[in-house]
Amino acid sequence: MSFKVVIPARYASTRLPGKPLRLLAGRPMIEHVYERALESGAGEVVIATDDARVCEAAEAFGAQVCMTGAEHESGSDRIAEAARTMEWPDEAIVVNLQGDEPLTPPAILGQVAGALLRHVDAAMATLCTPITSVAQMLDPNVVKLVRDANDFALYFSRAPIPWDRDAATPETRSLEGCYRHIGLYAYRVGFLKAFSAMSPSVLEVTERLEQLRALDAGARIQAPVAAEVPGQGVDVMEDLERVEKALQDSGSGSRA
Repeated sequence: MSFKVVIPARYASTRLPGKPLRLLAGRPMIEHVYERALESGAGEVVIATDDARVCEAAEAFGAQVCMTGAEHESGSDRIAEAARTMEWPDEAIVVNLQGDEPLTPPAILGQVAGALLRHVDAAMATLCTPITSVAQMLDPNVVKLVRDANDFALYFSRAPIPWDRDAATPETRSLEGCYRHIGLYAYRVGFLKAFSAMSPSVLEVTERLEQLRALDAGARIQAPVAAEVPGQGVDVMEDLERVEKALQDSGSGSRA
């Protein structure tokens, strides 16, 4: 199976400026993410950034870099520009691996690409994992999704969906069939370019979830359960210590 991985890396993070170059086990975070992508078996791995500092650091550890504009609102828009610059064919499959996810299991990059490859009627693929607590279900920072019988996404929301109408309290509701969305995407390049040219939809703006733009446009999104659960991403300074410990515990923190 042939697929590509693009890692969008923005230096000017609001909550953690310079995030891609923050050190984990003595190396830039973006280098750890790049290594996870290489371990996935992808045919090509590209870091897409608008910042010369990220470009310089990435090239120093041997990564292929595509410079993009600074105006992009999302990682998918940055990846779409990279796909155009690299002149990838419309039928190529590209996986979007965020630059702040150094604990992503390499196997699920191949899994999400394979899900898209197997389903020719899907324009995108993503992954999910079962929700295991009421706290997760009620947390607006945990994106939920509901799927049909063939694992195609029906809707994504920050609200608790599906809602158990007959539960006496949220604590008594069943969590069967409740899934947390994992923000890892595979696209066909042709759809990705069209998607980035679409205006944000009303639902996307309301929920602050760009995948709703695809559903609004009638695209189908395949969403199987992830073979492995990703570790924590890095959003704020406190996450760095937790992720560094996890890397050290797994043996991924230092070069072989």
